[in-house]
Amino acid sequence: MVSRLRSCTPAVRFCQKLNRLKTLEDNMMETSLKRCLSTVDLALLGIGGMVGSGLYVLTGTVAKDTAGPAVVLSFLIAGIASLMAALCYAEFGARVPKTGSAYMFTYVSMGEIWAFLIGWNVVLEYMIGGAAVARAWSGYLDSIFNHTIKNFTETHIVHWDIPFIAHYPDLMAAGILLVATCFISFGARVSSWLNHIFSAVSLAVIIFILIFGFILAEPANWSKKEGGFAPFGISGVMAGTATCFYAFVGFDVIAASSEEAKNPQKSIPIATAISLALAATAYILVSTVLTLMVPWHTLDPESALSDAFFRRGYSWAGFIVAIGSICAMNTVLLSNLFSLPRIIYAMAEDGLFFQIFSRINPVTKVPVIAIMVFGTLMALMALIFDLEALVQFLSIGTLLAYTFVAASVIVLRFQPEKSSSTTSTSTTNSNVEPSTVEPQPSTQDSGELKEYESFSDKLQLVEMQKKAKERREPGQLKANFEPYLKFLSNCEPGEVVSFSVLALMVCTICLCAVLIFGHNHLELPVWSFSLLVSFFAMGFLISMSLIWVHEQQQKTKTFQVPLVPLIPAISIFLNVFLMLKLSPMTWIRFSVWLVAGLLVYFGYGIWHSKENQRVPKTCDLSARYVVLPSGSLVETVQAVQPDPQDAPQPAPTAKHSNR
Repeated sequence: MVSRLRSCTPAVRFCQKLNRLKTLEDNMMETSLKRCLSTVDLALLGIGGMVGSGLYVLTGTVAKDTAGPAVVLSFLIAGIASLMAALCYAEFGARVPKTGSAYMFTYVSMGEIWAFLIGWNVVLEYMIGGAAVARAWSGYLDSIFNHTIKNFTETHIVHWDIPFIAHYPDLMAAGILLVATCFISFGARVSSWLNHIFSAVSLAVIIFILIFGFILAEPANWSKKEGGFAPFGISGVMAGTATCFYAFVGFDVIAASSEEAKNPQKSIPIATAISLALAATAYILVSTVLTLMVPWHTLDPESALSDAFFRRGYSWAGFIVAIGSICAMNTVLLSNLFSLPRIIYAMAEDGLFFQIFSRINPVTKVPVIAIMVFGTLMALMALIFDLEALVQFLSIGTLLAYTFVAASVIVLRFQPEKSSSTTSTSTTNSNVEPSTVEPQPSTQDSGELKEYESFSDKLQLVEMQKKAKERREPGQLKANFEPYLKFLSNCEPGEVVSFSVLALMVCTICLCAVLIFGHNHLELPVWSFSLLVSFFAMGFLISMSLIWVHEQQQKTKTFQVPLVPLIPAISIFLNVFLMLKLSPMTWIRFSVWLVAGLLVYFGYGIWHSKENQRVPKTCDLSARYVVLPSGSLVETVQAVQPDPQDAPQPAPTAKHSNR
């Protein structure tokens, strides 16, 4: 039996390496970066990341093909769904004010390999997103000049007919990315001010669209004569919601900037709320104006707003809309280029990615090497590749990150609090001789015993002792439920919660799979479909209930997500549902990218991780007492390690005491 346990030890240690958590510094405000961003700066970064080309393109596409004028409801529901994910990001950004966004949040709560895979997917998400927006920017500008640039490039430079390669090299898209990369490398303050300029122009254009659009609005365009408010019914509204959800992708730039915020504990939650509220308001009002100006079934999906003003006889307004669209796309470009190198920097700083990318420029206080290298790679992608086939990668990477962040909020909320004072006290006491340590009487702040003169004082003492007994450590079963769930009371704090989170995610995946594929693909009978849905829904609710009956961490000074575990659980369900709605080819490409990430992790990250280089702490102490001929008692204390190969054992120490 012992030999079997010894043979299993390497496998156990390997699993522990994969799931080790990041050790945070005592003072998390210390950083190599420059804390210079205010709440306004962060809010404008978030608005710039969300209000991009989607406002000018997505509104018309969803209104014409999916939801009709009910696109207003689609954006409203999508905004509420995005709010749940944003709240989870806000809690982590305020609680762990370190750059890295979803990667960092997963590392401190779920484990190293999961954090690396999330970071690896977020890197691809930002690269494809930035390159796609650059090509959209180039195409939009080229369309204003009647596609002169495209025709000249295909005729005089080169024309390709290769799968996954663009028909022509988009020099303008690559050029704008290189210029933006140079500006980003000047520092966070320069990037912020550049974003301020483009965001201000974009918001001014949106206000112009709303004022002028409501003047031209005709309520008859929502009448039954034109198809009514919801011509595609509830199913159309929900299908539109799934598409509109991606319009709010971009608020994570706020959490990625938390290490450069002046006061992240306050500014991260406030900036997240402001930016999401303004973005949702802009999408809802613009879609309202658009469908009231012209009938929804006559919209031009490619340039809905410009075409709407042109058809109402105000072609000059189309140029203003074009300026706003270009500025909005510039803010999205800056958001992607701002966030991407900071994710790379966080991974390199932890040793999971190549160390060269963790170097900070002493003048600008930003990771210049990471900015220049990945900005250039993004420009090459925009220059060569046909990104339409890869754009769905944005969805799966973002939704996976949202899922893990929501799960991390639950796990971290029910973890026992690690206090440095407890550790230092136990360390100090271990060095004190037993003869000098005596039980101290219970005292007040004055150090004197309190004298209870009345029976009421004694009752208060009993009540205080009762409350102290009921106040349990986070992750432990609540005292109220102990008589009914005694079998859970012997578990380690947080153990049941971690298992329940895993069960919740499994039930969520199974439930969403049955809902999506049960009728169309699997062709399940009604009774089996209902049985499976009921079974997995019950498992989802039971898992959430098991989490709820445990003690949470007490209210902290930083922002906390309300109604945990309900809100994170709903966020997990929505994200998994949308992920399973993606095409099979997207999942195949995603799997290939994951395999590439695992090769990088097992080839480099796991060996160079800073957590791997930390000296393991002693797990136990062995003591031996020897009586010398002189009559003195010698106590030898030696540290016992799990394995002598892990770290050298310290030399024995001896303490003498005379009898």
